[in-house]
Amino acid sequence: MDTIIELFQYDFFLNAFWASLFAAITCGIVGTYIVARRIVFISGGITHASFGGIGIGYFLGWNPLLGAAIFSVLSGLGIQYFTRTAKLREDSSIAIWWSLGMAIGIIFIYLSPGYAPNLMSYLFGSILTVSTTEIWIMAGLSLVLVTFFALMYRAILYVAFNEEFAKTTGLPVNLINYILISLIAVTIVMNIRVVGIILIMSLLTLPQATANLFTHDFRHMMLYSVGFAFIGSFAGLLFSFFADIPSGASIIFTLVLLFGIMKGVTLILKRQKRKHAG
Repeated sequence: MDTIIELFQYDFFLNAFWASLFAAITCGIVGTYIVARRIVFISGGITHASFGGIGIGYFLGWNPLLGAAIFSVLSGLGIQYFTRTAKLREDSSIAIWWSLGMAIGIIFIYLSPGYAPNLMSYLFGSILTVSTTEIWIMAGLSLVLVTFFALMYRAILYVAFNEEFAKTTGLPVNLINYILISLIAVTIVMNIRVVGIILIMSLLTLPQATANLFTHDFRHMMLYSVGFAFIGSFAGLLFSFFADIPSGASIIFTLVLLFGIMKGVTLILKRQKRKHAG
């Protein structure tokens, strides 16, 4: 325990702790909407499309996350537009943007002079290298998401579970969808540094799967997801630090382990309940 306390004296570990917290808040909230709306593969398409923005960022000398954010938002809006307006099948639209982003990323990274030194941290995550500026951006995003979901909770609930009913109530469904897909895109980009492009979908779904073992209420599921995401992220951070293994993979492994433990707990509780009932 003393060793863990001592770690907080180091700025890089303190940044990693805050990154774990804000990743839990953002992915817990957005991931619950993604799972409820059953658009996990849309988030996967946006995630991989963001690689195009990283490649463009490297080529132009920008911060790669800025390029990824712009490209991800455009990809998310593009998927929505192709699906709803151009009447293209959703899986086809996702595949187009997914492939386009990956192809553009590879091309521009190849064309960039020199070597892209931090590329692996974007693919597989490196929470220990998250900067103070990125922490402040993640904090701002957390505040935006909490405020937006609090103010628009009922409208988001209608859109997530019954879009047709939401339209009959006069809600601007298309506008809400475009705002939400943009927030999803930005959330994905800001958490790439935590677990990487390859594993970000897990951070958006595993805490929700664990929360779903205990509740089916949308509001409670968001709160539980944030809690489980933080436990898994921080425990995975400690595990990666002491075992000297990649942080992104360690966090996801810990989240899977947490799901397995909670699943076992719920099964034991159900069996005990049946015995008492019998």
